[in-house]
Amino acid sequence: MRATLGAAVIALCGIVAGYTLARAQAPAPPTQEQLRQAVAALRGDRIWRPTSYDELTAEQQAFVNSILSGPRRGIDGALGIMMVSPVLGDLAQKAIAYARFNPSVPPKLNELAILIGARAWSAQYAWYAHHRAALTAGLPADVIDAIQNRRRPAAMSADVEAVYNFSTELLTTKQVSDETLRAAKSVLGGDKGVVDLVGTLGFYQFVAMLMNVDRLPLPPNVKAELD
Repeated sequence: MRATLGAAVIALCGIVAGYTLARAQAPAPPTQEQLRQAVAALRGDRIWRPTSYDELTAEQQAFVNSILSGPRRGIDGALGIMMVSPVLGDLAQKAIAYARFNPSVPPKLNELAILIGARAWSAQYAWYAHHRAALTAGLPADVIDAIQNRRRPAAMSADVEAVYNFSTELLTTKQVSDETLRAAKSVLGGDKGVVDLVGTLGFYQFVAMLMNVDRLPLPPNVKAELD
C-alpha cells in the first residue's frame, strides 16, 4: 500500500513539474500595448493595412493575439497582408510557424529551403529577412551568395547538398528523382523530414507570392539584394 501511494505521489510530482516547465517555456501572452504597437508598425503597398488596433474586427484581433502569443514578436512581412483574411491567415501562420520553428528539418537546412523559394520568386523582403536568419543558423555565406546569384554553390556539405538538390529539383522540374529523394531522406531522418521540407517550400512560396502581390517594401534604408 505504501509503495503504491509513494509511486502515485512521485507520478503526481512529475506531472506538476512538467506542467510548470511547460508554462515557463511558453511565451508570455502579449500585452495590450504590444498588440497596439504591432498594428501601428505595419507597412505595405497595394493591400490595405489597418493603422490602429481599434480598427480591427474581432477575428483580426484574435489573429494578431495568436501570432504574438507564439514565437514571433511582430506581424510584419506577409503576416500583415494575411490580416485581410484573418481566418485563412491564422491557419496559415500556424502552419508557417510550425515549418520554421518546430520542424524535423534542422534550422540551417530549413533556412536554405526558404532562401531557395525566395530566390525562385525574387521575393525581396523574404530574402532580406531569411538571408540573415540563414547566416545565424550556420548556413555558409558562399552558399547563400551562390543562390542569390542563381548559381549552384561550388562546395557544400552533404546535408546542405541533399536539401539544395531536392529543393531546386522540385521547384524547377516539379518532380524529384529517386536518387534525390533518397539523399534527402538520409539527412532528414526519413519520410517525416521530407514532408516537413516540402511544407516549408510550399508555405514560404505562399509567403513570397503574397509579398510580390503587395509589392511589400523593404525597411527604410535597406537596399534590394535580388535582381
